[in-house]
Amino acid sequence: MARDAEQDAIELLQNLGLKEYEARCFVALTRLPFGTAKEISDVASVPRTRVYDAVRVLESEGLVEIQHTNPQHFRALSVGEATDILADRYATRIEDLDKALHEVEPRDDRDEEPSQEVWSLSGREAVAARTHQLIEEASTELILVVGAESALTEALYKRLATAADHDVDVLVGAASSTARSRLCERVPDAEIFETELDWLDGSADEPSIGVLAMADRNALLVSSRTEYTDGERTESAVFGSGFTNGLVVIARRLLSRGLLAERDPADRTGQ
Repeated sequence: MARDAEQDAIELLQNLGLKEYEARCFVALTRLPFGTAKEISDVASVPRTRVYDAVRVLESEGLVEIQHTNPQHFRALSVGEATDILADRYATRIEDLDKALHEVEPRDDRDEEPSQEVWSLSGREAVAARTHQLIEEASTELILVVGAESALTEALYKRLATAADHDVDVLVGAASSTARSRLCERVPDAEIFETELDWLDGSADEPSIGVLAMADRNALLVSSRTEYTDGERTESAVFGSGFTNGLVVIARRLLSRGLLAERDPADRTGQ
């Protein structure tokens, strides 16, 4: 188990921009109060001649301290200090990327997307990001039906609460009483209702619904989750917009006739 954690840490550090030997040396130093190049080499399984290069890079990144004795001793910053440094660097790079991408000039000036288009996307992060964007763009009404309770993340709670604070009519449905209680507590200005759609949970052979979100009765996202026998989960979604979009029309009428019938009988037509 410890070996798995060590390998995970090395891979995550590489994802954050360190090279393999640099990541190995840093993880090795987190296991030692301090160490010489030889000690680091033994723990990290890195050639001793490469330890010096790796440690110099780590020092320049502010992650390692050096004691200029003979032989030299090296010490890693505390885990908290190191993660703060990496978080700041990562955030700065994301800000720079955001600025650069917004400054990229488009190649043409096309009209708005056709109202009948439906787009698909995959990956839990991508689905969550699009769901968050849909919530943020709602101006009058937001309907969210939660199928998988794991969809109720801190980020989702915050965006729902912000939408409600901005006078958006927020309605959130969940099947379980536990989920509804949490929603009432975290989003007190939203209207929480009980869903009676058993098909949200899917079956052993079918995907389950993650979330169904509709903003201003004009934009819709539906995500599904599939869990494989090895425990791996995947999530995908379809997204469409436009009042006359077929997917949006069907979902709007389903919501109006079913989930929202008790709230406003006049809405049964979906118009």
